[in-house]
Amino acid sequence: MKPGKKRTACFCFVAVTWATVQQSHHQLFSLLTKLARCLCWFLLIRAQTLMILSRSSVMGVRGLQGFVGSTCPHICTVVNFKELAEHHRNQHPGCTPTIVVDAMCCLRYWYTPESWICGGQWREYFSSLRDFVKTFTTVGIKLIFFFDGMVEQEKRDEWVKRRLKNNREISRIFHYIKSHKEQPGRNMFFIPSGLAIFTRFALKALGQETLCSLQEADYEVASYGFQNNCLGILGEDTDYLIYDTCPYFSIGDLCLESLSTVMLCRKKLCESLNINVADLPLLACLLGNDIIPEGMFESFRYKCLSSYTSVKENFDKKGNIILAVADHISKVLHSHQGEKKLEDMLPLGPNKALFYKGVASYLLPGQKSPWFFQKPKSLISLGKQVVSMSSDPECKQGVPMCIDYGSQQGLPMCTDPESNQGFTDPESNQGFPMCTPPKSNQGIPMCTPPESKQAVPMCTDPESKQEVPMCTDPESKQEVPMCTEPESKQEVPMCTPPESRQGVPMCTDPESRQGVPVCTDPESRQGVPMCTDPESRQGVSMCTDPESKQGVPMYTDPEFKQGIPMYTDPEFKQGVPMCTDSKSKQGIPIYIDPESKQGVPMCTDPEIKQKLPPGADPEFKLEALMCTNPAIKEDLVNMEPEVKQVTLVSDPDILKVARADHVQAESYLVYNIMSSGEIECSNTLEDALDQALPSQAFVYRPVRQRVYSLLLGDGGDGAGTCPTVKEWFVYSGNPLRHPDLVRPLQMNIPGGTPNLKLLWLNQEPGTQARRVEALLGCFDLSSSREELQAVENPFRALCCLLTYLFVQVDTLCLEDLHAFIAQALCLQGKSTVQLVDLQLDYIDSRAVQLGSLLVRGLTTLVLVNSACGFPWRTSDFMPWNVFDGKLFHQKYLQSEKGYAVEALVEHNRSRLTRFHALKSVVCKACAKENRRIVSRQHWRSHQPGRWGRQGSGSHRTSSGCSRADPGQHWRDLGPGSRQYEPDHWRRYSSSSGC
Repeated sequence: MKPGKKRTACFCFVAVTWATVQQSHHQLFSLLTKLARCLCWFLLIRAQTLMILSRSSVMGVRGLQGFVGSTCPHICTVVNFKELAEHHRNQHPGCTPTIVVDAMCCLRYWYTPESWICGGQWREYFSSLRDFVKTFTTVGIKLIFFFDGMVEQEKRDEWVKRRLKNNREISRIFHYIKSHKEQPGRNMFFIPSGLAIFTRFALKALGQETLCSLQEADYEVASYGFQNNCLGILGEDTDYLIYDTCPYFSIGDLCLESLSTVMLCRKKLCESLNINVADLPLLACLLGNDIIPEGMFESFRYKCLSSYTSVKENFDKKGNIILAVADHISKVLHSHQGEKKLEDMLPLGPNKALFYKGVASYLLPGQKSPWFFQKPKSLISLGKQVVSMSSDPECKQGVPMCIDYGSQQGLPMCTDPESNQGFTDPESNQGFPMCTPPKSNQGIPMCTPPESKQAVPMCTDPESKQEVPMCTDPESKQEVPMCTEPESKQEVPMCTPPESRQGVPMCTDPESRQGVPVCTDPESRQGVPMCTDPESRQGVSMCTDPESKQGVPMYTDPEFKQGIPMYTDPEFKQGVPMCTDSKSKQGIPIYIDPESKQGVPMCTDPEIKQKLPPGADPEFKLEALMCTNPAIKEDLVNMEPEVKQVTLVSDPDILKVARADHVQAESYLVYNIMSSGEIECSNTLEDALDQALPSQAFVYRPVRQRVYSLLLGDGGDGAGTCPTVKEWFVYSGNPLRHPDLVRPLQMNIPGGTPNLKLLWLNQEPGTQARRVEALLGCFDLSSSREELQAVENPFRALCCLLTYLFVQVDTLCLEDLHAFIAQALCLQGKSTVQLVDLQLDYIDSRAVQLGSLLVRGLTTLVLVNSACGFPWRTSDFMPWNVFDGKLFHQKYLQSEKGYAVEALVEHNRSRLTRFHALKSVVCKACAKENRRIVSRQHWRSHQPGRWGRQGSGSHRTSSGCSRADPGQHWRDLGPGSRQYEPDHWRRYSSSSGC
């Protein structure tokens, strides 16, 4: 080949090779780019999840989440739901793979919209939920969602702690907004108000089975998964590692595209800790959880750590503590399991009842804990002997017999089971007759007392080694030894205290009909009843309370050597000395002052519900003064968590309907009000420094008060008094030490307030009109019924809410009304993509609070609508149909800048016509309540300085909590420590208006 051709061929080869390399490089680069994007996406989501988890209050067992991630990562296994579902179908043909979802744990994962500060991007959120559900249903997996229905009393302290922490976070959020005029980063993310409530209705709208719990949801989630052979539990709560239930999957690690996540294996966790699955509830309570405060056993954990010999230097402190406590359970507690009670092995002190309650809270239906001490059957060691023979049907061997002279029947004689030889009583040289109790099926010796001439069974006294007669206790149906009472010379039953191991005589309590031990009073030389002190486990003498006619234990004063009655503290289950109040004639517990050695009366502190001596600091908390659950019983062998049914409404039909609507997540707060008379509302994005806008807790309180009147009536006692409702509502300045006590407020409805049977159970044609009247009566807008009823859906509910808001809050102006109406109208014509692409010039802190205020109003509408028998369609006031946070913020900023109404409705003539119609309805309804809505320019010209009216407050209320003093602003009233009395409406007219 010529050199030229060689060069050409070479160039061609190089070009082809280079092109191939470029193409391969391009494909490789494209592949690497995609992988990098996926990796970045995964790391971003994971980082956000970890940041959220780190800044949110820990759910479940303290320190366990971090321990699993750092110390025991091998218990986490990556799994694929599609493969698990296929495997489940093969193992259980005809059974649909089902995942139980703890919805409260998933809210942060589900809320994917970038904007969260403006009140919520509800259309985007609904779309996100739809994609989540569709992904699972496509592969044949059924989802069942559980929501928290109420806060258990044992977890109230933890609930309060989290709410107060959220308050601090919200303060930082508003400080950031005012400083930067933009939304904070995801590291400060706070879920929009009402997200949990509206998620229930969104999932139901998507056709999903959605349930609301009657207690903490985690127990019902674990129970459902355990009883229904579910594929697993999806959530983010380490309590699911403790429950002995179906597998637990992490929502935080879920990749929706591939349906893969992390499964946390409790068996592998137990192998790492060298304990059993049944020990996990005990470990959880010793570490601290939502029931047991973390500080309760802090000193015990450090003692375990100090004696732990396998401390890992590369592990963190919490990790080593978990290992040390588990090691203590494995080596120390296991060695005494079944022999000693937990309170004998652990420093439970006055917290014993609460600790048992915590352990029992993890036991699912049908499960038992080996740590609940079960008394072993008493084994009596008897000296036995042989005489003549009969056939024993149990052992098929011959046994000796004798004749009972009382019954003239043959009785077998005792045989020594070890030597299989008879023996003779060393004193009488005679064999003992024998009887077989029906329970033990074992022979025991008998004797014939000279008085009764009847044979009675005998046992051997472990101290004296002598045979003593026995009798049958009529209560326990068990044999107890007898002794001769020296005064009456009669045989009386004996009991053996566990400490002294000596038999003491007993007498029969005339009230309880039960036997109680007797001691001899050294002064009177007479027998005095005794009881066992639960702390010292020693017998103490008793006296009869002249009021209750019942026996109470006595405390011997070491100074005067006199007996003082004792009182059993229901909190700590301990006896404390008592004195009698000269006025009430009732017993009052006494505190023995260690300095003066004198007793002083004790009082109950309403804050911490503990008995404290006068002058004691109620904030002073020691490990021994932790709150306990007084309702728990000592015998917890077969205990399972129960929902106590203590209701404020006695009608069973009404309660049944309320309960069903609650469980099916159809209603909101109704059953809580009727059953326990206690409700709560979590944090709202509210600026604590903005004195012009009241908290939503106060704005909607009059509505709730009328709902209480509707639901509770006269309280069912016929006395015409309505019970107060306990409100745990978060607002600025409320320390949440105790709930606000709120009284119902009488409704003003033409024809009177209808009863619940009419509203809920009556299906006659005219009932629907009565339901609407009741709903409007709750908002005190009965006078505007025709105007509001004429409004088309879904704007009717919005107009009702806006009317109420503008009547209540004096500082809302015409520009605010324009923004609310314009965003609702423009929302109807926008797609989810358009809402996602919407950009804001800046973030205004007042608009942020207004958005949250409206959303809380929508949740209040859910409460009122369900209380009144559902007169309106629930979908009409779901936020994805009437509100969008970013869209409202945009309209608010435009209205602030003075945009014309035409611009606010985006120059759409149809919207403009509807805008004026809706505005007219709201303005006319407000005018009937003497509220004229004016422009902000009017406010600024008539009220220089602070925006808002001094003296009269910033909102109207009928609760009597904001208008208590003409010159007192609502913010200055302090936390909800007072009882709120209903008051007549007090109307104030604006100085001018449109």
